[in-house]
Amino acid sequence: MEGSVVLGTAAPASAVQARRVGDVILDVQNISLSFGGVKALTDISFNVREHEVRAIIGPNGAGKSSMLNCINGVYQPQQGVITFRGQTFRHMNSRQVAEMGVARTFQNLALFKGMSVLDNIMTGRNLRMKSNLFLQALRFGPAEREEIAQREAVERIIDFLEIQAFRKTPVGRLPYGLQKRVDLGRALAMEPQVLLLDEPMAGMNVEEKQDMCRFILDVNDEFGTTVVLIEHDMGVVMDISDRVVVLDYGKKIGDGTPDEVRRNEDVISAYLGTSH
Repeated sequence: MEGSVVLGTAAPASAVQARRVGDVILDVQNISLSFGGVKALTDISFNVREHEVRAIIGPNGAGKSSMLNCINGVYQPQQGVITFRGQTFRHMNSRQVAEMGVARTFQNLALFKGMSVLDNIMTGRNLRMKSNLFLQALRFGPAEREEIAQREAVERIIDFLEIQAFRKTPVGRLPYGLQKRVDLGRALAMEPQVLLLDEPMAGMNVEEKQDMCRFILDVNDEFGTTVVLIEHDMGVVMDISDRVVVLDYGKKIGDGTPDEVRRNEDVISAYLGTSH
């Protein structure tokens, strides 16, 4: 595909096919979302299977981020339902979604720039903390033991993401690619069953993209985490995804394996530009 960056170190097709994909864990049915008279999403339906990497692609303004915002409760769609692990919801708030096991990263980094890498990732453990804020502030008795256990979990994530050397560094001093890695770490700290990634490689150079591809595939393989991914780099999407859903002007125009999407004439016309 023209204009794409094909990453040679991303997983080959055989590795993607070898992953153990299970039953449907997330089912999106007939979602429609409007802001005033502007339709952001129109009757969108697709599903996500356990342990797969599911990509959402489309031109700018296609409704990709709006779709993720509906899944994790930031937006409330006017129509449609979302089913997660057999439970069907018309409306959920972000905290409910997080408590059920869905974590999210955003297009624009929302890290605490003055805080260290370790403390930023620790914020992702809040839902796991049982002590109240008063005991946490005092770091007394059970609260202190709980904080030590939570920090051990965060240290394992830091090791996994290979950012040990920066654990005490304020995030604002890190290069952009490492800040994106910290953002991923904070989401992983929630121990999600489903991880929603909104353009995790935006603004990265080729080497940084290679690293992020490796971490996403390792999260999927080693942690068994289901990944839903928005990404503009078609080399990345076609290399690491099990299935791809394509949006254009808020409507679904394609859904299938990377090869099926690559051959879809509507997708070629709307997004890819040319067929190879």
